[in-house]
Amino acid sequence: MAHVSIPMYWRTIPQRYKLVGHKCKKCGHINFPPKGVCKYCNASSEFEEVQMSGRGKVHTFVLISAGGAPPEFAEQEKAGGQYPVAIVEFEEGPKIIGQIADADPKEVKIGMPVKTELRRIYSEEGVIRYGFKFVPVAEGK
Repeated sequence: MAHVSIPMYWRTIPQRYKLVGHKCKKCGHINFPPKGVCKYCNASSEFEEVQMSGRGKVHTFVLISAGGAPPEFAEQEKAGGQYPVAIVEFEEGPKIIGQIADADPKEVKIGMPVKTELRRIYSEEGVIRYGFKFVPVAEGK
């Protein structure tokens, strides 16, 4: 099982729960999750916090099927069969990977509008791990 220590997990809560990115003061790109140096210009470590909308579109995706899930998701795989995982491009620019929930895997499409929701991801060491999942939204909403 992929292990993330409890202290490491708790240090990343602002990114996991609040969708706060860092806008580079030099090039204007938003880094998410936040970095020590801008991953776009590699020249600045000066940022301002930006609350992201949580809205975006599916950039690309894959369906995870039998035997393809990481160990921490094996329980979910047994309960629901295959499930979609996507790279979503937010309205503000950053691309983030996450599971698509509340959608028929056969209906997931590139360009599909989604919004971010905070959901249970898995449990480890008696701690429920929460994070982002994406859910479809109707066009224009």
